[in-house]
Amino acid sequence: MSIYEGSVKKPVMTTLVFVAVVILGLFSLNKLPIDLLPNIETNTIMVMTTYQGASASDIETNVTRPLENSLNTVANLKKLKSSSRENRSIITLEFDYGLDINAITDDVRSKLDMVKSYLPEGSTEPIIFKFSADMIPVIMISATADQSLPALYKILDENVANPLARIPGVGSVSISGAPEREIQVFVDPSKLEAYHLTIEGLAQTIRMENLNTPAGTMDIGSETYSLRVQGEFITPSELNKLIVGSFGGKNIYLSDVATVKDALEERTQEVYTNAVQGATIVVQKQSGSNTVKIAEEVQKMLPQIQKNLPSDIHIEPIMDTSDNIRQTISGLVETVMYAFLFVMLVVLAFLGRWRATIIIIITIPISLIAAFIYLGFTGGSLNIISLSSLSVAIGMVVDDAIVVLENITKHIEKGSRPKSAAIHATNEVAVAVIASTLTLLAVFFPLTMVGGAAGVM
Repeated sequence: MSIYEGSVKKPVMTTLVFVAVVILGLFSLNKLPIDLLPNIETNTIMVMTTYQGASASDIETNVTRPLENSLNTVANLKKLKSSSRENRSIITLEFDYGLDINAITDDVRSKLDMVKSYLPEGSTEPIIFKFSADMIPVIMISATADQSLPALYKILDENVANPLARIPGVGSVSISGAPEREIQVFVDPSKLEAYHLTIEGLAQTIRMENLNTPAGTMDIGSETYSLRVQGEFITPSELNKLIVGSFGGKNIYLSDVATVKDALEERTQEVYTNAVQGATIVVQKQSGSNTVKIAEEVQKMLPQIQKNLPSDIHIEPIMDTSDNIRQTISGLVETVMYAFLFVMLVVLAFLGRWRATIIIIITIPISLIAAFIYLGFTGGSLNIISLSSLSVAIGMVVDDAIVVLENITKHIEKGSRPKSAAIHATNEVAVAVIASTLTLLAVFFPLTMVGGAAGVM
């Protein structure tokens, strides 16, 4: 018994199968993340190394070249570019698409482990950046302030970044452009020379004294408590009483040779929104999370966060990638609906039977819903690629349905009973329908051989 013969002779079973498909499809649709593009890992890795105080030529000689010599041996490397500038070395490695970027990252990390002992003392450990579509910010928030500007970073970190980071699906919340507190020590060179002290000695003394030191444990009854000696400075004024040396039998305090100020660090970046100085908060998602849902949760939480901020601090979204996603998805959904409507009118006009038209109207959504099951099990998402594919698939489904229905209609008009007509008419065109579908697949199959970014898309 063929599949179409069994479907006609066992209508209850056929109905239950399609009901199950609809239920599974709707369940999968509810769980599918919505994004602009599928989760595509790029073929680029960046290695950044910082060496404070070094010139561009020193960076190139002492940092960039040793790293280049080691990274040149990474397997499947397509292109390597480096940039040496003051205080920083940046090396970009490009690979062919389709390779396992995680395995490549491990290979790059092992190469760096082999060479980092040859880097100059004072340089930081090389940092590896692996780019992906998930790194695109979900939402960017502007924060402006007036009186609270000196403490803006701390306020945003505690009252904005921390609550937003607790939203399900949020990967990281970063703050840029806000001034950060810095304790500055201005040394008088003449006094330093008079007391036979050095800048390095002062820095070492401050560093060693600003520590909390473990002091063992203490048992009280059945409880054991950990002890520590609190040595970190609580206020800047405590630095003035720090003993930094001795001269002529007397202690030399930091206040004798330097001035301590509680100020803001020197800024290389400033952020203005509508000519008002402030900061920018960037929200990024976790891999595979729903961009639209995260943006909605952030927008919903912002009014409550605003109530807990000082009156002169104002926050507002300045970029929301979910807007573009909504518009794109809405446009594609509208296209699919128009295709659905035009197909219905064309079928009604040419076949002239409402019953046949209704059958095709039912066929299209069930076929689309079945596609959501596949997307759900393969970890896909609703994006411009998957929705465009669904709009193309509508034509394929309708082509096959029209061929079968037209032949069934012809058999009924010749006097056959509907059930017999459905079985025999489908049997007659089954090979032709399968062949036409395989032809369409053959047309698209060469696209799987396209290389580069276009092939991945």
